[in-house]
Order: sequence, then C-alpha cells, then structure tokens
Amino acid sequence: MRSWGEPDDRVETAALLVTELVANAVEHTAGRRIRCRLLRTSGRVRICVWNRGRRHVPMLPGPRDPELHGDPADGLYGAVGPGPVALDGPHGTGDGFSLASVAEDGRGLMLVDALSTRWGTRTSVSGRLVWADV
Repeated sequence: MRSWGEPDDRVETAALLVTELVANAVEHTAGRRIRCRLLRTSGRVRICVWNRGRRHVPMLPGPRDPELHGDPADGLYGAVGPGPVALDGPHGTGDGFSLASVAEDGRGLMLVDALSTRWGTRTSVSGRLVWADV
C-alpha cells in the first residue's frame, strides 16, 4: 500500500484489519485455505479475505444503516456490519451497543466495524468472503 502512495495511517489501519480478518478466517473455517487480497480504487482500499470453509461466523446485534453502508451496485451488499460501537462504559451510550453485551466471539468484528468505513460478508457454496473498506 505504501508503494501505491497510501498514507501511513491507512496502511496501519489496513494491517490491523488484515490481521483481524485473517485470524477470524483461521478460527472459524473448517478448511485450510485462506486468501487475502487488497483492491485499490479511487479513494479507498478494499481488504478481502476468503476462506473455503463455511462454519459459523459470529453475528453482532443491530443492522447498519444501508443508506450509509452498502450499495447493491457494489456486488458485495450481503450482510453488513452492525454500526457504531459504544466503548465508554459497561452499558454504552445508546449510540451503538456495549462491549460488555457481546461475547468474546464478536469483539474482533467490532474492531473491524470501528476501523473500516464499511464492511460485510458474502457466503457461497465455495466458502465465505469477508471484506472491509479503508
């Protein structure tokens, strides 16, 4: 990404997102094959992590606003992340949901949600794709 001229903060955010998405794929896949790909478009980088298995991926409460996060024209509309996460106390602020209300199995996706401009998943017979835009 640095060779593309992306700013350091975007590179660091992408590195953290790649780490989280690949770790999720390793933990939640029945298969042994995982692919990670970065796609550069005007103004954003899309991180795509695909795994062959189709085991359960933790779901988080609450839908994201489709007006802000997801466009059927992208071809990756599918399931999208939950929106804002309240991190300032055990019960949150009402703007999202509390970290304490989610089992450990969903916390990495909360990080993905907080750091990406949008993210989502797509499942098919051949596996699962999880993507995040930065």
